[in-house]
Parts: sequence; C-alpha cells; structure tokens
Amino acid sequence: MNPDLSLLHPYPFEKLAELKSGCTPPKELAHIALSIGEPKHPTPGFITEAVIEHLHGLSSYPTTAGRLELRQAIGQWLDRRFKLNGNIDFATQVLPVNGTREALFSFAQAIVDRTQDAPLVVMPNPFYQIYEGAAILAGAEPYFLNCDTDNSFIPDFASVPADIWQRCQLLYLCSPGNPTGAVINQETLSLLIELAHKYDFVIASDECYSEIYPEGSDAPIGLLEAAVAAGHTNLSRCVVFHSLSKRSNAPGLRSGFVAGDAKILKDFLRYRTYHGCAMPPSTQSASLAAWNDEDHVAYNRKLYTEKFNAVLEILSPIMNVSLPEASFYLWAETPISDTEFTRRLFDEQNITVLPGSFLARDTENGNPGQNRIRMALVAPLEECVEAAHRIKHLIEHL
Repeated sequence: MNPDLSLLHPYPFEKLAELKSGCTPPKELAHIALSIGEPKHPTPGFITEAVIEHLHGLSSYPTTAGRLELRQAIGQWLDRRFKLNGNIDFATQVLPVNGTREALFSFAQAIVDRTQDAPLVVMPNPFYQIYEGAAILAGAEPYFLNCDTDNSFIPDFASVPADIWQRCQLLYLCSPGNPTGAVINQETLSLLIELAHKYDFVIASDECYSEIYPEGSDAPIGLLEAAVAAGHTNLSRCVVFHSLSKRSNAPGLRSGFVAGDAKILKDFLRYRTYHGCAMPPSTQSASLAAWNDEDHVAYNRKLYTEKFNAVLEILSPIMNVSLPEASFYLWAETPISDTEFTRRLFDEQNITVLPGSFLARDTENGNPGQNRIRMALVAPLEECVEAAHRIKHLIEHL
C-alpha cells in the first residue's frame, strides 16, 4: 500500500460521528442537519430532463476533453461572468470534470514534482479537506495559512516568508471560502499572481461557491478576472475550478470544469486521459443546458438570501455571527468550546453542526476553527428557522 495513506487525517464527518456517539437526542424533536454542505433545493427540471433525453449516448465512449459544444458554453459563461474580454479559448483552456472534488484532488497529482526537495502545497486554514489529502498523496507537505478574524478570514499572504514561496509548487485558494464565506479581493489576487510568476508555482482557485451571494450584492471576483485585469491575458499559472453542485443544486450530477493556463491544462488533460475520468454523454448534455441558463441561479440566490435573513434575525442578538460575503455557510462563534457546543446541540436539540476545529489544523498560532461552528443553510427555510430557535434556546440555557 502507498505509505502516504497512513498520513491522511480522519475526515471531519468521521470525527463528528465519534463526537456524537452516546448522545440521545430528544425523540420529540425532528433531526435537522446543518453539518453537510449538500444543497437541498430541487434540481431544476430542465437539467434532469436533459439527462434523461440524452441517455442514448451511453452506446459511445466519451472523450476525456469533453464535447466542444460544452467547452464552448463554459468558455462563454466564464467570459460573461468574469469579464474576460474574450481572453478564454474554450478549445485549449477549458476541461469538463466530474465535480470539483475529483479535479481538485487529481490536479495536485499532476502538478507536484516530488523529485524537488521538500515541495509544499500552500492552503488556507480552515480548508476543504481534499486540499490536504491531495497534497499528501502527491508527495508534498501541506502548509497552512490561518484565516483569522483579524484579516477578515483571508490569509495574510503578504506575511508569508520568501522561503515558503520558494518551496511552494501549488497554492490552493478557496474564494468564496469554505467555511468562512470570505471573498479574496482583486488586489490580493493580483499580488498572488505576481508571486506565482516570481516563485514559479501554480494557483488552483476553488470557486464553487461563486454564484451564491446575497441578493443585491456584487458578484464575487474570480482569479481569471483578476489575471486579465492585471494584464496576464494568457492566464499564466492561474487555474480555476467551478461546479454545478452548488450553482445549480445538482450535486448528484457530478459536473464541473477546470479552466485557465492552456499549457497546464494540456498536461492535465494528458494526466486525465490515463486517469480515466471522462464525463458521461448525458451529463455533458445536462451540463451544457445548465451553464447556458441564469434564471435558476438567480432564484437559488433568492432562496438562500431569505434563509440568511431569517436565521440571522434570530441568532445575531445572542451569537457572534454575521452574513457571509458569499456561500451558504454561517461561520459562528460559540460561547463554549466548539466540540462541546456541537455535542450538546445534538444531545439536547437534535441539531447537527460541524465543529470548526474539525475543519482546521493546529498551528503555532493556534487552530483558527476553534470555538466556531459551520452551519450549512441547505435545509428548507422552515427547518433553518426552527434550527435557529433551538440554537438560541441552547445558548440561553447554557
């Protein structure tokens, strides 16, 4: 077996199951899950129908690069959404993938040069656990940058020592952030692009929450948008990851894409050809339809905005929690330890949330997830409101 497998940490939900072990929540209260970031809004019917309508395509092997029509639709969406001014070539700078999770993991396997001395993969802390696992199994060491309140939950990239950037081969970004909902601004993205060129590393920007932001707010900026604005129109060293799971409430479709630097994607496509991960034909057809429609995305935002407004009206007076810039998470501070709060919330109110410390790693500057919980407002509005009232009741009776 690969010896690096032993270096992997237990997944947060394994730790959560252990934490809840032995609890006996009240039977009269229905369970409400706010722990998993799995969208619960209905998948738009036209996406489902597109899958069914194109099942006849199962008689042919799909290509790893995907249909040109799908890549063109993705390229046009990117151009519209991120103001790329035509600086995206769908034939060389777009690859459909089976969800961002698969692509974020495999990307590190293709990028990291393990023959180099002590390679680093730099990532935010807290973070999506795939980043860490991908780094370890690619033969690199994860290096964590804390996301603290002092810097609005964005890593202080300017304070990273030069010797860290020199060893860095891959930088994972998550903007809008999971679990914080923080958005990295254009100035910071421009700084990171310059650092990538100076120190010869690649930026992988996970932007799967980019389309979930409060109604009336500006759409979050993306890495490719910042690259074009800074004059890097070839998108050198910049790669973004997008998904239909959150944008279109289609997590079971397992559909997303990777886009950016043409040279990097050429080599990544070569890796993927051996990896064996072509997107099924019916999924490609449904994805094409989804990327060409914005009405369902706007409606989705409306539903999340309603839930945020209702829940924050209940919780803000008694809890340190605020509206995120984007995403569907609340990153709330707990009055007691995050693990004790999570366990008591389940045991006494039959609500499951995720302790913040399970999403982060201990560093010399502490664990930035400590005394925080992640709440995913994915349940229906009525359940989210009920959950907020129960959380309030727990806090008032601690």
